[in-house]
Amino acid sequence: MAEVITVMDIDDDNNPSQKPNNNNKGKNVVVAAAPSHGKATPWVEKYRPQSLADVAAHRDIVDTIDRLTSENRLPHLLLYGPPGTGKTSTILAVARKLYGAQYHNMILELNASDDRGIDVVRQQIQDFASTQSFSFGGDSAKSSVKLVLLDEADAMTKDAQFALRRVIEKYTRNTRFSLICNHVNKIIPALQSRCTRFRFAPLEEFHVSERLKHVIETEGLDVSESGLAAVVRLSNGDMRKALNILQSTHMASQQQITEEAVYLCTGNPLPKDIEQISYWLLNESFAESFKRISDMKTTKGLALIDIVREVTMFVFKIKMPPDVRVQLINDLADIEYRLTFGCNDRLQLGSLVASFTTARSALVSAAK
Repeated sequence: MAEVITVMDIDDDNNPSQKPNNNNKGKNVVVAAAPSHGKATPWVEKYRPQSLADVAAHRDIVDTIDRLTSENRLPHLLLYGPPGTGKTSTILAVARKLYGAQYHNMILELNASDDRGIDVVRQQIQDFASTQSFSFGGDSAKSSVKLVLLDEADAMTKDAQFALRRVIEKYTRNTRFSLICNHVNKIIPALQSRCTRFRFAPLEEFHVSERLKHVIETEGLDVSESGLAAVVRLSNGDMRKALNILQSTHMASQQQITEEAVYLCTGNPLPKDIEQISYWLLNESFAESFKRISDMKTTKGLALIDIVREVTMFVFKIKMPPDVRVQLINDLADIEYRLTFGCNDRLQLGSLVASFTTARSALVSAAK
């Protein structure tokens, strides 16, 4: 229901006038309710876990951090692993548990998009860490410890990391540092030794599936079993990627989300297409395989690098002598490497067909 606000008359002396208004200055202004932006919100933010209990997986890590937080023994943390596995969500849930609704005032969050050179460490981080926080009411011992959150810490310069080393030691009494990164080898050993390390592995299919079912139920989506399995398969343990695929497919199809709709939306080749391509590579002549795969690429808009990656997985499943498999996988790895550097697609497709033709000749020789 729209809210009605009456605007009072204001005279030239800025005093409210209580006289009847003959000039129609005072009027009932109807303020329309703000439109809901629920549908416009990206699901990766809408369904981000708000507490440690909501984190989809890694229960052993989450329970350990939860216990340390409850006992007020939280150490400096280094959370690392592939993207979309819950690192940032976990530490933000810790911040909410420590500080409640006022957690924005108690944490300093710096991301890769911020300037995080040596000057930021010496000024911004040091200024935040050196000031003592005061708690009014509540558990003062728990609330007095502030949190510095450095997301994408592997993007920090080496000089900044060396400067941070001293800051961490100096202000340990009232500040905890949490470093989040994808590649732990880019963090200097001196920083690693000052933090408790937790590795967030890619999520298991069960956990991704359970979380997606919760989103599907909440949003009222019509998703087939094969469609859900396709989203889980394409996500490769990345929860953020899974939610993005689900939302984009829903926005594109507006009907039931099927396996074909998911693959069509993401541009990945369908499993049946990969089986067909693999059949051509293993049974047809060089010229015939090259022509048919080239035609399928054009018709369905497939990228050769996606075909190579999926065919590589298919090679692991079929039976062949170990030495033939080793050579074939090695050839496919070289083709993928060359494609990432922008080599000619047509030339690399010829290389792909040639690799299988050679492998087929080796299989025939082995059979004799």
